[in-house]
Amino acid sequence: MIRRLFATIEPYVLMLLATVVIATLLPPRGVGVPIFDIAADTAIVALFFVHGAKLSRSALLAGARHWRLHAAILATSFVVFPLLGLAITGSGLPAPDLATGLLFLTLLPSTVQSSIAFTAIARGNVAAAVCSASLSNLLGIAVTPALAALLLPGTGGVNLSFGSVQAIVLQLLVPFAAGHLLRPFIGDWIAARKRLVTTLDRGSILLVVYTAFGAAVTEGLWSQVGAAELAELVGWCAALLAVVLVLTGLIARAMKLDPADAAVMRFCGSKKSLATGVPMAGVLFPPAQVGVVLLPVMVFHQLQLIACAFLARRLADAADAADAVRPVSVPVSPAARTLP
Repeated sequence: MIRRLFATIEPYVLMLLATVVIATLLPPRGVGVPIFDIAADTAIVALFFVHGAKLSRSALLAGARHWRLHAAILATSFVVFPLLGLAITGSGLPAPDLATGLLFLTLLPSTVQSSIAFTAIARGNVAAAVCSASLSNLLGIAVTPALAALLLPGTGGVNLSFGSVQAIVLQLLVPFAAGHLLRPFIGDWIAARKRLVTTLDRGSILLVVYTAFGAAVTEGLWSQVGAAELAELVGWCAALLAVVLVLTGLIARAMKLDPADAAVMRFCGSKKSLATGVPMAGVLFPPAQVGVVLLPVMVFHQLQLIACAFLARRLADAADAADAVRPVSVPVSPAARTLP
């Protein structure tokens, strides 16, 4: 059991932890600050450009037929999650900024890359996962700031203005749309370089985490968050993830989804995007507050990777077992049917 648990911890999770340690010990300083800021912004633009170029219209059309599934996932991401966040923060966290970060986490859209990957591992409906995760991110560009303006002012000084909305659109939506429009010219080239795309996907997140977390460290992050507060935050994030995973399973059962679509509900409905959360937090919150606000997002991100990797393998094993016991029909020739 312990060996299997460690097997679910992917190197990427360890790289995220190492990035946090490096940012704590060696945060960007002096002339390095604007250099890393520009590099992080460029990486996010490149990431969303590539996601747009990867998005197949045929996959979207195939997945769009499952509108009930997508509606349930969007409701989980932007209604159920925020209600759970309000319930948790209403119970009182030690640090107000951590409460703000936890509530901000619940407002974010689903992930794209990991949702699709885990759905594929679990033998789920990949086309529907592509459609649902992409739709969540596109809507999140508008819905997340709107929800933040509605729910966060009383908990921590969110800054929503025309300039902040414009920055989010320029950094996320414009490159996504540009990549999708250029897909006929570069789509095949990108599809043939999966390793390069994975490196860009993970490398860009590591870079923005290092930049944001390093800025928070120089602003005194660890003097604001002690070991007890961090342990409590991990507990709240774990509880939130467990509740959502259970709820998405119950919703899939209530909707009578087949196993392939149920996997999409579990993985797209339970995820929150670090790639979207980091640039949005940088726009919506003051620089001194960004690191503390992002701490719950980073904790939840790592927990969801570990938990969903374990769950995806269990669902894949269940699908293999179902295939093994399913009777195989053998066609009978017309000549055989005439035999007595």
